[in-house]
Amino acid sequence: MAAPSSAALPCPEPGAAPYGNFPNYSRFHPPEARVSLLPGGLLRRLFPAAARPLLGLDVGCNSGELSVALYRHLLGLQDKSSLDQPGKDLRLLCCDIDAALIERARQSSPFPASISFANLDIMDSASREPFLSSYLGRFGRSTFDIGFCMSVTMWIHLHHGDSGLREFLAFLSSLCEYLLIEPQPWKCYRAAARRLRKLGRNDFDHFRSLAINGDMVERITQILTKDCAMELVCCFGSTSWDRSLLLFKSNGSNQEGREPSES
Repeated sequence: MAAPSSAALPCPEPGAAPYGNFPNYSRFHPPEARVSLLPGGLLRRLFPAAARPLLGLDVGCNSGELSVALYRHLLGLQDKSSLDQPGKDLRLLCCDIDAALIERARQSSPFPASISFANLDIMDSASREPFLSSYLGRFGRSTFDIGFCMSVTMWIHLHHGDSGLREFLAFLSSLCEYLLIEPQPWKCYRAAARRLRKLGRNDFDHFRSLAINGDMVERITQILTKDCAMELVCCFGSTSWDRSLLLFKSNGSNQEGREPSES
């Protein structure tokens, strides 16, 4: 998520977290409901020829429960008999603007050697670019194999407007060969605005001026496919709270034998 300064973030009151930094998010949106939509062996199908650790970026990871669940699911760690081959392991960099949530994630992570948590405002180009370049450089890389953007787009959109959402999606598409994204529907925008008003806070700066609105799955798909040189691979379905899980691929991501194999 994005805000002027992570150090200045207020402690969210019950029912309100203006940057999406809910302290107990996984209690009302369980990680299992998301990862269960993803097919087994997804990484093998997307990266059949990869012989080195895959690199993943999870933007807006909150306190890390979903990040860990994604990691377990993608590597088949729930069922050791289906564990991906050694060359298919994953290094996952997870970032969030809320320093307190990141600290919780670090303390509770069962995979500290493979999952890194970082306090980062992804919309602050002055800090994100050197940080991400440094991380990628440790692996001799310039891009991530796969990015995760799970219920983050609304917060970027509300705080940075239409241009900010476009910039965010363009940045992710330039940095990730594949992008798994879960956009919030428009009704969530209205609900977030209502929560702020009930608490007597000012409305989101851009809410009433957003021209990108309505069917957000369709609008975000249009931006990624028409403006960001990505193509929609598939929709894995929707959660019980009406969040679609979409996988996009960069038009250049089928280099080095990276075209997904047939199911």
